[in-house]
Amino acid sequence: MNTVSSALEYWPSPPPWGWKADDLDHLPAEGPNGEPDFFKHVELIDGALVFMSPQKRFHQRMIRRLTAALDEQAPESLSAVDQMDVKLGHRTRPCPDIVVIDTVAADDDERTFYTPDEVRLVVEIVSPESEDRDRKTKPFRYAEAGIRHFWRVENNDGKAVVYVYELDPATGAYGLTGIHHGHLTVPVPFPID
Repeated sequence: MNTVSSALEYWPSPPPWGWKADDLDHLPAEGPNGEPDFFKHVELIDGALVFMSPQKRFHQRMIRRLTAALDEQAPESLSAVDQMDVKLGHRTRPCPDIVVIDTVAADDDERTFYTPDEVRLVVEIVSPESEDRDRKTKPFRYAEAGIRHFWRVENNDGKAVVYVYELDPATGAYGLTGIHHGHLTVPVPFPID
């Protein structure tokens, strides 16, 4: 039987059948050799477990401030949450820095992930170790899943630069709609200033 327990027997290699999105809900608290909180911050990208590195202060500050600002300005039907998985398929379950989702989904305290149809905006804050995933892999997967709005936040000498993208329905890819330094004002997915 292909279980998480049997998959860990192959550690550190992935099991022959690969990791699945639902496996993340069954990973143990400790690592295969008893390491505490080993699987605490892991995401699944194309069937591979990706371990997140510790956050730098800029990253944590942007998550906190943007989540609060988005949640404050969102209509009652939407909520901003941070560091919750989005299940994009049976082998892809990234953990975006921030998502704006339907309030009904946000009110379910038992959830461990959201689905693309519940997500209105995904925000990734780029770290040195996640540059390729945040700039290339994840945006492609979010667009493929039909998530209409994507923001990428970059650190430019301690100041945030926000790259705003919208899904082009004709191509199924994101198109850049703006680069924001110092002040961000956009009309979609809801008026944000």
